[in-house]
Amino acid sequence: MILKVLSCSYRMHINFRHVTRILLNRTFSSAMQAEASKEIILLGHKYPTDEWTNVTPRVISKLGRNLHILLYHPLSLIRQRIVNYFYLQFHNRIGNPIFSVYDNLSPIVTVEQNFDSLLVPKNHPSRNKTDCYYINRDTLLRAHMTAHQTELISMGLNNFLVVGDVYRRDEIDSTHYPAFHQVDAVRLCTKDEVFENVKNTDELKLFEHRGVESNEKQGCHTLESVKVMEHELKNTLTGLAQTLFGSEVQYRWVEQYFPFTHPSWELEVYYKGQWLEILGCGIIRQEILQRTGTAERIGWAFGLGLERLAMCLYDIPDIRLFWSKDTAFSDQFKTEDPNAIIKYKPISIYPPCKSDISFWLPEDKHYSSNDFYDLVREVGGDRIQQVVLKDEFIHPTTKRLSHCYRITYRHMERTLSKLEVNNIHKQIKQQVSEKLHVKVR
Repeated sequence: MILKVLSCSYRMHINFRHVTRILLNRTFSSAMQAEASKEIILLGHKYPTDEWTNVTPRVISKLGRNLHILLYHPLSLIRQRIVNYFYLQFHNRIGNPIFSVYDNLSPIVTVEQNFDSLLVPKNHPSRNKTDCYYINRDTLLRAHMTAHQTELISMGLNNFLVVGDVYRRDEIDSTHYPAFHQVDAVRLCTKDEVFENVKNTDELKLFEHRGVESNEKQGCHTLESVKVMEHELKNTLTGLAQTLFGSEVQYRWVEQYFPFTHPSWELEVYYKGQWLEILGCGIIRQEILQRTGTAERIGWAFGLGLERLAMCLYDIPDIRLFWSKDTAFSDQFKTEDPNAIIKYKPISIYPPCKSDISFWLPEDKHYSSNDFYDLVREVGGDRIQQVVLKDEFIHPTTKRLSHCYRITYRHMERTLSKLEVNNIHKQIKQQVSEKLHVKVR
């Protein structure tokens, strides 16, 4: 969704080649490291590794950065605006906020937390190694902040926001990055809280026996309880959208499917001439609450991405910029007022360089484009602005499939020399050949 001084001297080029060689020789992938050591250290803890290990050193380097709580960081400013909104909207009789905030939970979670506790089917594609960064078969870097939902509910929490960094294997462009940040929220209500503003509630119930699931509700819920919760949820989130984008913002609700909520929706706002999805939400599956010992309550939840909001609100064109340590970027967001109107002034005025790479896909080995994207990122780092699958070709005789990718190189803080780009590209070709077991053309 989002952009990313002089040419390097000969000495800088030699240093670059030397450093690159050292990094690549250390470990290109944790899978190789796992094979040698059978364990990996993340955030000060040791974890066993196995054939599922696919987390890369460059992704590991993002752990602990905590951009969402970094002073004056744009993601932190958006986080604070969301927290402030919920503090104002939900409070007790003496004015104290009822929502608690958890923004420093470990990003290392179990498969049970990330998938099983949320009723994600065993065969769901989101579980695949091609989509997630696994530490081992049972442990991974969380793919969404919802991974903490059941543990927090089990602790007795009924209203909370959870904020943090999440990790997914994905394509490479201005709006996608292997690490990004999310806010999730949960609100659970008793019968008295649901029908607080309704008269003659004696006959009203949260649950019904032998109910039938429909597009409007789960089988165990009464229609009236779901409609009240839906009304509160949608009012809360449209209010949040208006707080962030302005009171005149156009919005619409789109029905959606999530394994852990039903009914479910996405909220879209009309932004710069097109509809933009900003969050997903729904009524929490009652089975999840039953498993956590909270069967007497009904709840709603939502999740949103901080980068997407920040890119819109601050006109930030490239998702890599959030990870920049250049003061020319960070100084633009130094403000004590999270509601301040700030428009990013470009610092990346440096020209792009483009190079293509083609190879036959392996005939007898599993291949995913995300394997290639991870390898490109590992070698080129944030000098890679975009990777596009430019062409596919099927050999008329052998029926083998060939991919041609175009890699766009652009540094955010300086001009890349052609010599440096050529060297990176050569390293990528070498690693593609060795790690993906393909013949580069």
